[in-house]
Amino acid sequence: MTTAYLTMLRPAQWLKNLMLFFPPFLGGQLLHPGVVTHGLIPLGAFCLVSSASYVFNDILDRQRDALHPLKSRRPIPAGMVSVSGAAVLAVLLLLAGIWLALPISPIFLGLLLVYATISLAYSLLLKTLPVVDLFCIAAGFLLRLQAGGEVFQIPISPWLFLSVFLLAIFLSTGKRLCEYRILGIAAGKHRKSLDKYPPGFLDGTMYMTGSAVLVTYAMYSLFKPRLLYSVPLCVFGLLRYILRVQTGQNGDPTESLLKDRVLLTVGLVWVLLVSWSIYW
Repeated sequence: MTTAYLTMLRPAQWLKNLMLFFPPFLGGQLLHPGVVTHGLIPLGAFCLVSSASYVFNDILDRQRDALHPLKSRRPIPAGMVSVSGAAVLAVLLLLAGIWLALPISPIFLGLLLVYATISLAYSLLLKTLPVVDLFCIAAGFLLRLQAGGEVFQIPISPWLFLSVFLLAIFLSTGKRLCEYRILGIAAGKHRKSLDKYPPGFLDGTMYMTGSAVLVTYAMYSLFKPRLLYSVPLCVFGLLRYILRVQTGQNGDPTESLLKDRVLLTVGLVWVLLVSWSIYW
């Protein structure tokens, strides 16, 4: 039973919340004394609230998830956790996250509440609207980035903002495209927005945003000369993800990173290369 409740939190998805540390990492301040510890409570707040949104979404999607070959194994559709138990857990997680955020700053609390509101609206309605669903996912990444800038008092570069936004659209589009291909004619029953995308739209959007990511990231790297050497690595990573999507593998960004050894290696090398270019 405990394992089922922990599974609903989706701890693997907490990797997305590391976006809070992007501003100090790319700003050359991550190794300053106390910076990492200063970000642990904000990180915990976002992990709790994001888990609350996952649990709430699972409650609403339990009937559709039961038709999915993989999501049917989740605790709620599989009958391992009751709806009432999941609802209590979601409320407790949300309140705990807000409680952690209260002493940080009003702006951080506001960003966290906006994230929670968008996540709730996404689960209730917005995920059924084509294009809007992609922008909701991108908003989550941008709010994490801005929250990190607020916590560490580091301005967000316009080029970094655009890179994160376009990368989020790229990854969410790839995930939708993968779902569409795996589920086939049953895709609309699981996710209504998939029925509303015309053939080729998701493919074109993925290629368009992937190309735009390279442009914005390259422009961002021009202000940190040695960071330019990481651009070819980003090209490889984007192409590898596209290959996964087009060959019918799992398009979830977090699972792709953790289960694809090539992508994981590329990610680790990128971190090392960026660390060398900024901190050496």
